[in-house]
Amino acid sequence: MLGNFSYKNATKLYFGEDSLKYLSDELPKYGKNVVLIYGGGSIKKNGIYDEVIKILKQNGKNVAEDSGVMPNPTADKLREGVKIAREHNADLLLAVGGGSCCDYAKAVSVSVNCDEDPWDKYFIRFDEPDCQIVPVGCVLTMAGTGSEMNGGSVITNSETKQKIGHVFGEEVMPKFSILNPKFTMSLPKYQMVAGIYDIFNHICEQYFSGEDDNVSDDIAEALMKSVVRNSLVAVKDPEDYEARSNIMWAATWALNTLISRGKTTDWMVHMLGQAVGGFTNATHGMTLAAVSLPYYCHIMPYGVKKFRQFAVNVWGVDPAGKTDTEVANEGLYALENWMKQIGVSLNITELGADKDMIKDIAREVEILSGGYKTLSKAEIEQILLESL
Repeated sequence: MLGNFSYKNATKLYFGEDSLKYLSDELPKYGKNVVLIYGGGSIKKNGIYDEVIKILKQNGKNVAEDSGVMPNPTADKLREGVKIAREHNADLLLAVGGGSCCDYAKAVSVSVNCDEDPWDKYFIRFDEPDCQIVPVGCVLTMAGTGSEMNGGSVITNSETKQKIGHVFGEEVMPKFSILNPKFTMSLPKYQMVAGIYDIFNHICEQYFSGEDDNVSDDIAEALMKSVVRNSLVAVKDPEDYEARSNIMWAATWALNTLISRGKTTDWMVHMLGQAVGGFTNATHGMTLAAVSLPYYCHIMPYGVKKFRQFAVNVWGVDPAGKTDTEVANEGLYALENWMKQIGVSLNITELGADKDMIKDIAREVEILSGGYKTLSKAEIEQILLESL
């Protein structure tokens, strides 16, 4: 049975090959001062930077640049971005890049007019913003995080080795996001498949909670099948527009809060993966992939009905003559086989973790209670050991 809920998503999307032209429809809604946020310079190589700058100038904007946003944005970088936005008296933060840029822009947006240290306020105490929020817009260049249509922001403290996410409310969601699947095609394959697994696991985190069949689960299963089908096309031909567009659209729906409605949701794979990422600085989607199977094998007996449903409805496992546990195990085997086909990491050793780190990583794992089993610290250590 679905629980009670409310639902609103404040982000307007423009999707397709011509979507960037709609940036001119949005810019007049904001003041003259824009901070352009981007990463390591790939948007300059592929021409997206020039296209965006041209549109900004055509709309008479004063532009300051906040470049060098890393794949795992740090607290120090956040403080730097706040300084840039304050000095420019920013009216709009325009993130051009992947989910990390979008996450970072949202963290800056709630910090520009805040007198406290943003890391302490938002990522340690998990306070909500009580100041004026600078609007955020996104031009997405990588599919995976869903950050273009949600209030999530993940920041890493490189000194304490903590990687922590805060899901802000609708007032922090991007006001608009521009999604052109062609912008994702210049990504290296490693980043593409990391994003694909990130999408899939976002769906799993919401799916593997609650025992009853419901419309949220039906949507989740359709999204998972679409991601699997299109990922197999994309890894063979990264230039296949249909596959890349379907992946991009699925990424948005995977984490725009829709399929979590009426569900408790799990998110322990993310807690485990983010803790690993805090110590290794590994790519987010790969840390999720590396801990997923040990975690799901551990909790499957506590939610065997849903894992059986996953096996039958997503992977087409034939349940005839088999126990629920046997069917559920076949589903996890099918998941593992797909992960091997697309080429994601299946252990944390190749991401830079080792046995000596396990206790420290486990210490930073936040324990959540929305899934089928609330883990103990001993269980977390065991799962991390099995992930090596």
